[in-house]
Amino acid sequence: MMRPILFSRRRLMLTAAAAGVSMALPAAGLAAGAAPGPTAGTRIDRRALVGRHNPVLTRPDPSAPLMLGNGSIGFTADITGLQTFTEPYSKIAPLLTEAQWAWHSFPNPEGYTVRDTQVDIAVRGHTRRYGYIKDWADAAKNPAVAWIRENPHRYSLGRVSLDLRAGDGSPARFADIRDTQQTLDLWTGTLTSRFVFDGEAVTVITRVLPGQDTIMTEVTSALVAQGRLGVAVRFPGVARTLNPDPSDWGNPGAHSTTEVSRKTGDVRLLRRIDGATCHAAIAAPGADIAPLDAHGYRAGSKDRTLTVMVQFSPGPGAALPSPRAATLAARRSWMGYWLNGGMVDFSGSTDPRAQELERRVILSQYLMAVNAAGSFPPQEEGLFSNSWNGKSHLEMHPWHAAHFALWGRPKLLERSLGWYVGFLPRAKARAAEQGLEGAWWPKMVGPDGADSPSKVSPFIMWQQPHPIYMSELLYRAGGADGRARVLKEYGGLVEESAALLASYAHLDEQSGKYRLGPPIIPVQENFPPMETFDPAFELAYFRWGIETAQAWRERAGQGRRADWDAVLAKWPDLPQKDGLYLPVRSEPGFWDKAAGTCRSNALDEHCQNRDHMSFLMALGWLPGRGVDRAVMRKTFDRMKRDWDLRQTWGWDYPMMAMTATRLDAPEEAVNWLFFDAKNNKYGSSGMTPRVHLDAHAAAFVPAATGAGASSNTSAAPGSASGSAAVPAPAHASPEGPDGPGYQRAAETYFPSNGGLLLAVALMACGWDGQGGAAPGFPKNGWKVRVEGILPSL
Repeated sequence: MMRPILFSRRRLMLTAAAAGVSMALPAAGLAAGAAPGPTAGTRIDRRALVGRHNPVLTRPDPSAPLMLGNGSIGFTADITGLQTFTEPYSKIAPLLTEAQWAWHSFPNPEGYTVRDTQVDIAVRGHTRRYGYIKDWADAAKNPAVAWIRENPHRYSLGRVSLDLRAGDGSPARFADIRDTQQTLDLWTGTLTSRFVFDGEAVTVITRVLPGQDTIMTEVTSALVAQGRLGVAVRFPGVARTLNPDPSDWGNPGAHSTTEVSRKTGDVRLLRRIDGATCHAAIAAPGADIAPLDAHGYRAGSKDRTLTVMVQFSPGPGAALPSPRAATLAARRSWMGYWLNGGMVDFSGSTDPRAQELERRVILSQYLMAVNAAGSFPPQEEGLFSNSWNGKSHLEMHPWHAAHFALWGRPKLLERSLGWYVGFLPRAKARAAEQGLEGAWWPKMVGPDGADSPSKVSPFIMWQQPHPIYMSELLYRAGGADGRARVLKEYGGLVEESAALLASYAHLDEQSGKYRLGPPIIPVQENFPPMETFDPAFELAYFRWGIETAQAWRERAGQGRRADWDAVLAKWPDLPQKDGLYLPVRSEPGFWDKAAGTCRSNALDEHCQNRDHMSFLMALGWLPGRGVDRAVMRKTFDRMKRDWDLRQTWGWDYPMMAMTATRLDAPEEAVNWLFFDAKNNKYGSSGMTPRVHLDAHAAAFVPAATGAGASSNTSAAPGSASGSAAVPAPAHASPEGPDGPGYQRAAETYFPSNGGLLLAVALMACGWDGQGGAAPGFPKNGWKVRVEGILPSL
């Protein structure tokens, strides 16, 4: 067990003073686990570590406008620090303001329900109903499928931009500004943007407040006093084209903005879009706030400096603080994040990759705090843009947020884990519909939990043990005082999740062993659901989940469930053939086919050596109970030789690094973190894209789900930008930023960042029963200092 590192009150106060912030500390010190080893006792200069990776831009990065946020709301800013110019950016990098709680549904006059999307499927002598569609063309024929998939969906709350005018009163163009410079101070969550327009310097400082969903900006320039520079706040409707930008600026009559109250420097508004409501407030102390049109306001001042706060909330908003109090609150919040959590410092390493890995780790911690720390499991693009209509894919939840428990921030994981507790009655009802015990967790959901129909959603099952996995991480992070609470609060969740796992498996009379599926689709989603059984990772994960739930019962003073032990006694080994683990038992010829014409070039649909190599996760993401290490080593090597590694996703690389680490191959682990692939490029903001080969892009960017009706998305009226914000379909451009043969579907894919943090935790701090420091890093070339990170499972 790792020895705690305690940060003294004096040290925290000195650090806060150095940042110019007063800080109220809790009575107890900040305790966290530290990795063993000779470097563990050397204190990390956390402010210097974070600060050396501040993003600094001198021109727009078309793929990566910078983000601010607090875990509940995300604000994507352009090079001016607000949302003024869209034209320098990719069409799949919209400048949105999205919140965890902000969801909208189109009217449903036909009263479509989930049942209208389901079809009857025979499962071992019983008829079960699944929301299954064979292809996207069939989906277009069933309006219920389209409606359930698209609703509810995330929408953008508003656009906060500079109202910048030339001498003749015309809106400024992006081409008219020069000397742009922008810095994101990660330590305090402060975005500072500078540029020159018409010979006058402009400085914009932007923050997002903690505790309330408020964007605050401070604009300083002689142009403010001249009346040529103000702050505009505009509110869009919701377009039928929901992805990646749901904003509709072309139909002002389809939504309403109503003034609820007004006083000097403060306007309160009520927004309505169909049945969705949102409260907004605009505060500008000492300034004038005037309407621009039915859905827009402008704040202006006669002084050189204009401070504006824009608040969004699902109900009437809280009182807005003074600008000084807001600034201090934002700075203190981010300082607390960096001081309380885990940290890895690679300074002093001679490997030339160390600094870049450190940058990726710091930026990933920042991005996860903004996008993955809310009360609902995050969508794959977080609060940056919409994918799959903004809905969450629950199978990816741990890849977004599980790292919080290992990196000393378990409360941030708990925020979204609570959704499962609230949804538990409906999950139990779904299991009962399937003739099973326990709770059945859906795959693709909005906050209502309705499972969206698709080609894969109803048969994906690897999300079922996730509540157990995340609860176990919380238990381990709870310490002596917190573990009893975790057992009490999440014991029912663990129990019901395990009951599903044990009852889902069915006894195969021929082998005398339990079996998973059919129907089932594994993590590697290119296997036919009606013919597939015993996927390797799911076998390992389901068993781990049941065994862990038994341990929870024992911790709570309850006896082991005999029926679960009976299932475990007949649990099958992982499938293998010729000394190689198979992805699924139902495809014994998998590696033979992969070694043939499909080898490293899985373009043909029948080639399955692509997508996630999830069989590796049994030893890596999981501890590897029952895994033959020699067989796994041989399987890993065959995968490297035969897999089409062009068709991998951002979290596959840290996943492979974890397996390499547990196989005592640290150099290989680091190499996988830096594997040269389109989806493993960490840009200036720390985000990675989602890119697909032309041959299979359509499977991941469906166009025929009813959402592709005529778009009403356009640039905000009266905004400085004249460019349209309508994205072309991912398959429309013959060549994009990734070169011929590739289609970029999204500018960000946050499971890459969460996966990186999971991998680095394992590589730097090891796991239960492992001895030695930093097992995932080579002894030569790497100096690894760690604070506040717990060992992995």
